Amino acid sequence: MRKILIFIAVICVFTGLSAQVKPGIEVLRDNRFKLLEGKRIGLITNPTGVDSRLKSTIDILFEAPNIELAALYSPEHGIRGDATAGEEFGNTKDARTGLPVYSLYGKNKKPSPEILQGIEVLVYDMQDIGCRSYTYISTMGLAMEAAAENNIEFMVIDRPNPLGGNRFEGQPNVEPQLVSLVSQFPITYVHGFTVGELAAFLNEEGLLANQVKCKLTVVKMKGWKRKMNFEATGLPWVISSPHVPHPNTAYFYAMSGILGELYSFNIGVGYTLPFELFAAQWIDAEKLTANLNNLNLPGVQFRPIHYKPYYGAQKDVYLHGVQPHITDYKKVPLTLIQFYVMQECHKLHPDKNVFELCDPSRLNMFDKVCGTSKVRETFSQTFTVESIWDIWNQDVDHFKKRAKQYFLYK
Repeated sequence: MRKILIFIAVICVFTGLSAQVKPGIEVLRDNRFKLLEGKRIGLITNPTGVDSRLKSTIDILFEAPNIELAALYSPEHGIRGDATAGEEFGNTKDARTGLPVYSLYGKNKKPSPEILQGIEVLVYDMQDIGCRSYTYISTMGLAMEAAAENNIEFMVIDRPNPLGGNRFEGQPNVEPQLVSLVSQFPITYVHGFTVGELAAFLNEEGLLANQVKCKLTVVKMKGWKRKMNFEATGLPWVISSPHVPHPNTAYFYAMSGILGELYSFNIGVGYTLPFELFAAQWIDAEKLTANLNNLNLPGVQFRPIHYKPYYGAQKDVYLHGVQPHITDYKKVPLTLIQFYVMQECHKLHPDKNVFELCDPSRLNMFDKVCGTSKVRETFSQTFTVESIWDIWNQDVDHFKKRAKQYFLYK
């Protein structure tokens, strides 16, 4: 009997029956694609667009008997995940389906009328990681604008937020000169939306260009709860970008990604722990560990680490620093950890100003991901988290109240 139960459990894992959550693509398929029936559609996706058995949304829609998948649209990293971070690419053809693939990460970041010709519904299915600076949600918003401007329906096939649905961190106001794919819309740096909820928020709050509104449909998931992190869904994680290999990497991305823009520190990119480290040649790892642990920050502990990156700007350079270990995902102040690291580093190494050690061009990227230059301008003078506390938390509570109106799940 025990062997039979084990066999059933293994079968469930490999058939997706163990999943607690049914992603939007499966809900759409279960309803025999009725929302798209008879339509000529374009699909914005990448390797994360899969069902619980890892079948690609591209293939699912291409094989659907009652719709016509006519074109594919690729975000950063490519339609099949074959482009590196920041690498622009042009239009091509999908080897598996023969469909045209139009780049949304080349010369144009927004679909032009020419590449939307003949499309009746533009469908979006990609895994987000719950952070404003992740470019996929910017691509979604720009595509929504294009859909509205060209009288094309827009559909979001919903997926979980790997950080859960209750976390909002970082001021939501993006200064006009800093609008870019890493801060395209005025939302909190960490947002608790699913992509479907975010689409509704952007659409109804008038946040698309010229306050246009598209005809929006969201295909909801089944079984997702706001308290869930990704592991709780039972769904397989597909690497969402080259340095986000695991679902919990989303937490570390929020924890270190802003500082990582300076390149003054290595944050584990180029090593085996992307976004999970803070290190430089000049850091005293033992003292920095002690300083950070003495802060008694909730939900996190630090340990010293020493390593040589295998690739990147600091390849083969021996670095020293700390590795944060999250002990309570609900309590850790994710986005402020990187500022606490800078604060304690400055106490130990006052001659090492991270904003002066970087190439000056990186300061603009730091400001872009923050959405404001005020964080850098204030912090670079004081190197205390206290000095930026009000700036970073400005309007977050008010934003969360607005956001709740668009929640699709409890």
